[in-house]
Amino acid sequence: MDSLVYLLAFTAVATAATFATRVIPFVFLSRHSDHPLILHLGRYLPAAVMSLLVVIFLLRSGHWSAPVFGADALVPSLVVVALHLWRRNALLSIIAGTACYMAIQQF
Repeated sequence: MDSLVYLLAFTAVATAATFATRVIPFVFLSRHSDHPLILHLGRYLPAAVMSLLVVIFLLRSGHWSAPVFGADALVPSLVVVALHLWRRNALLSIIAGTACYMAIQQF
């Protein structure tokens, strides 16, 4: 019984902390939404974060000593880029890239 109470309390605290980290920026920055810094960050930060994630993925996930140098990281990346340029559908690109990566990792 004690472990159930502990798990429920832990889940409640984790939920509250996650929710707070998502809500606090909107609450505190709502009055400053027209500030040039906020507009600049809103425009450029998502692309910068995604670029950084791609670089980290390519550096950490690829088997760079394999016979085909880094193909297990580069092929899914190229699939994502090609699909997104062709269809302009982020969900399709993400699903196809993930499926391609998982298929390469399995074989």
